[in-house]
Amino acid sequence: MDNHFQKVKNYLIELNYMIRYDNENDGIFVVEHESNGIKNMVIGCADPILIMEQFIFETDGQDPEVYKKLLQKNRDIIHGAFVLDDTGTRVVFRDTLQIENLDLNEIEATLNSLGLLLSEYSEEIIKFSKKSHSTAV
Repeated sequence: MDNHFQKVKNYLIELNYMIRYDNENDGIFVVEHESNGIKNMVIGCADPILIMEQFIFETDGQDPEVYKKLLQKNRDIIHGAFVLDDTGTRVVFRDTLQIENLDLNEIEATLNSLGLLLSEYSEEIIKFSKKSHSTAV
């Protein structure tokens, strides 16, 4: 395996992302860039792909309208998409990239896409989050 981990790390540093945690053996980073709204984003080097995931909010799974709106919003997202985790209750932004020929522009595009999504769609995300918490009580 080429040293994809170090290449990704160098890209993150060049893009001014704070690396809060890294583990080369597991191929994992946890990064943030608070001015872009990105906090505790998990990036995994899992040859042949790079997996980038950012937790967005938790849902109780009771409102199909939330899922409908998230799926509709996926159509507008340039890179990545809203997905559910294995429990079906955590909404996550996720993108996967081929790691073999990965370059700085590809990682930057995904990170910019997420930052733009969070800035443009934040009010709706907050509504979804509050709605889920109020119905879970």
